[in-house]
Amino acid sequence: RNAFLEGYVQQFLYTFRYFCTQEEFLQFLLDRISSTLSSASLDPSTSLTKICNRSFYILQAWIEDCYSVDFVTNTDLLGTLKEFISSKVIQSFSRSFKKKKIKAVMGYVLSLLQNAAQVQLNGVDKCEEGSEEGRKTLHSLCKKLSEDVSRKNFYWKLSKGMGPITQYQREPLHTASAVLPKPCCSSFTEESSVSFARADEVGPFLLIECSAQQLCWQLTLLQQEVFRKCHPVHFLNSRALGVKDKCVAVPKAVSADTVSLKVCNLFLSKCVQDQYLLQLLKNADSISTWVAAEIVTCHTTKRQVSLLSKFLLIAKCCYEQRNFATAMQILAGLENLIVRQLPAWKILPAKVAEIMEELKAVEVFLKSDSLCLMEGDRFKTLPTIPSAHVLAMHVQQLETGGFTMTNGAHKWTKLRNIAKVVSQVHAFQENPYTYAPDFKLQSYLRQRITRFKDADISALAADNCANFHQIPAEKHSRKIQDTLRRMKATFQ
Repeated sequence: RNAFLEGYVQQFLYTFRYFCTQEEFLQFLLDRISSTLSSASLDPSTSLTKICNRSFYILQAWIEDCYSVDFVTNTDLLGTLKEFISSKVIQSFSRSFKKKKIKAVMGYVLSLLQNAAQVQLNGVDKCEEGSEEGRKTLHSLCKKLSEDVSRKNFYWKLSKGMGPITQYQREPLHTASAVLPKPCCSSFTEESSVSFARADEVGPFLLIECSAQQLCWQLTLLQQEVFRKCHPVHFLNSRALGVKDKCVAVPKAVSADTVSLKVCNLFLSKCVQDQYLLQLLKNADSISTWVAAEIVTCHTTKRQVSLLSKFLLIAKCCYEQRNFATAMQILAGLENLIVRQLPAWKILPAKVAEIMEELKAVEVFLKSDSLCLMEGDRFKTLPTIPSAHVLAMHVQQLETGGFTMTNGAHKWTKLRNIAKVVSQVHAFQENPYTYAPDFKLQSYLRQRITRFKDADISALAADNCANFHQIPAEKHSRKIQDTLRRMKATFQ
């Protein structure tokens, strides 16, 4: 009776893919509706009526919560549902069906199907038709995450807000190295009014001049655009997409469409899987590469110190504002092997250098518990963007081992634990950031990220003498003489 309110239905809708295809699940619901529809219209108090009602409610919940991952990507599934509703359900309504609640639900389902192109593209579904009861979003009613899991405490310091972000216009500086790939638009970047040439002319000057808070806000808004398009189901079965620990999901030269789903595939072979997680991870890798590239292309050590300090402050501001995705992306860029060997680290202020250790501590905290970001009431009042890769790793850990017991029954406890972890995605999406967008600064950031997203950091660093430890000529000559003198002594 309380299956919806306690989250069982939502959790089942996320995890049925481990043992059932979308077509099989839809056919199961349609068979139950077909066998009970005529009898349910006669007596609303019978068990057949209850079966029919619940089948309709589950169908509505499925369409509301999983339309973008199950029906949009599978036109045959959508066609089967439309045909069933038009050929059987509507005819039954027109004859003798008097149940108001079912009419409201079916009116809502029909309206969802009629507006297929707009349903759940930006989160919660909305519809003009149907009763007020039919309009309620079931995933918000179903959402009830576990509160009895032991979690670690981690206290976040919130930075004080700043005033409106001003516009910036600077003189041209140096251009990027010729080893950079030709810019092109990706899933993260879009066409904007600022040309790539203009972004190259400005160079990293805006990054140094803008405050860490301003850059944090705009990077958070850009990250939010990508995060709000994902779905909890996208984080399931990520091993089949090639997602592994401490590496990028897909090599840059390999298209997401070429990834084989035959290796470590936990879903049934005929189960359709959306690959949006690969886009999330590729966007994260693009930002990490951009951070590293901006630093190694600075022609002076002094400017490298300024950029290192700025990125560390941006990352600190991001995790304080619970944008863990961007914070971890910046950390990955700063931990690039070439970046870590730069001489600029030795002259970085100690107070700023300590932020690096804070970021590593945050990374350890995020990896320690799959539900650490759901602790207390803060996640209900403060916006949050989790790290997509860390979340996928937590799900992979829960997916380890078999899904069935010796008697053939499925391990519902395991499936429910997986559903609880991925349900965080919906919970965080319901509380977005409301920073004032600076479209000019966002456009500049998009252009810089796109330009460097496929850059070879080694080639960029080799083209810049500031990336190497400089030895004075006299000192270098003295070392050679000392070495020759020692070698001569060995032969005497």
